[in-house]
Amino acid sequence: MKIFDAKNITPAQIVSQRDIAYVSVEEAVKSVLSAIAAGGDEALREYELKFDGVTITDFAVSQAEMNAAVERVGADYIRILERAAANIERFHRAQLRKDFCLEYDGITVGERFLPVRTAGLYVPGGTARYPSSVLMNCIPAKLAGVKNIVICTPPSKDGTVPDGILAAAKVAGADKVFKAGGAQAIAALAYGTESIPKADKIVGPGNVYVATAKKLVQGVCGIDMIAGPSEILVIADESANADWLAADLLSQAEHDRLASAILITDSVKLAKAVSENVERRLAELPRREIASESIKNNGKIIVVDSLEAAAKLSDDIAPEHLELAVSEPEKLLEKISNAGSVFLGHYTPEATGDYMAGTNHTLPTGGTARFSSPLGVDDFVKKTQFIKMSPEALQNYCDDIAAFAESEGLRAHAESVRARFDGNK
Repeated sequence: MKIFDAKNITPAQIVSQRDIAYVSVEEAVKSVLSAIAAGGDEALREYELKFDGVTITDFAVSQAEMNAAVERVGADYIRILERAAANIERFHRAQLRKDFCLEYDGITVGERFLPVRTAGLYVPGGTARYPSSVLMNCIPAKLAGVKNIVICTPPSKDGTVPDGILAAAKVAGADKVFKAGGAQAIAALAYGTESIPKADKIVGPGNVYVATAKKLVQGVCGIDMIAGPSEILVIADESANADWLAADLLSQAEHDRLASAILITDSVKLAKAVSENVERRLAELPRREIASESIKNNGKIIVVDSLEAAAKLSDDIAPEHLELAVSEPEKLLEKISNAGSVFLGHYTPEATGDYMAGTNHTLPTGGTARFSSPLGVDDFVKKTQFIKMSPEALQNYCDDIAAFAESEGLRAHAESVRARFDGNK
């Protein structure tokens, strides 16, 4: 990995390679969206054959297929899924909101938290399949009270869905799984087809075509975020183990050629040792071609003067995953404002959050942690306000409401209040 002095590189240069030009695929995605909106299942079948190379007769995964997948993965794998699911449920249950009601001056106001009716969960395919993403997307929706949770995922060349995906869907309580991937699946969820119901909210990561499709249908339905390639940033001091750090950096580099892995440290010695260990470990990885390209193009080690400087630089980057591999991680955490998920200490590699800790691994990328949050129960909930005025309360506020409305040139607003106290009418 290349080593830089922080004085000689800017935050923009550190992450310059991670940005994806969504504009370059927008026209292609727009044509897919238009075709699915107009053609429904027929158009969706054409795109599945074109992009996934498979002819789909029935998009829905049958109960028999689901049960067979559960049998094939075996009891040990189901136990792992259930253990992860229990922790994910425990964490996300703490996010549940409560309705509230306030009363003052004869006014009753409040807010209700209501689940969306249908949530569409996208589970990516491609170079890897992620049953963990099924759990992360489905369990918060279930806790929120969503009644119809549907999954779209790319089918394999033989028209099946991988057993691990179906087993996770069973454990998480998804209502239906559909064999559809890419931008065409997002279109189907956004507009609805004869087979796939229209979703009120679409969540889950995907490639640039999926991300662009989500961006373009936002407004037709809700989306969680526009997620880009995976990122990890590690802040480490001399107490860290160089080999462990190398393993952690590669844990994200193996995801995608566009993934980024960055180390920020106040130790030149550690920087050199990590770089050497990354090269050694790369040679041993099954996905070394992908990881090597990620490290070559987007991997960087930055040497800073202090951990305070490291925290500031990290906040400028706003990474998806942030590991604090330092002797006092809780103290350094207080200086961090922008990160999707933070992993504290030497025994908390990023993979703990991917699978078992209970926190969500669907996280903001591309610097959007500056203003957005991890996927959670709130993504599947909308709020409705309510108001009730007693006759005395409305009369008490009548003149002020009317004056306020007329100051904005809205006479009918004023009259709607005055009419209730105009004794001549």
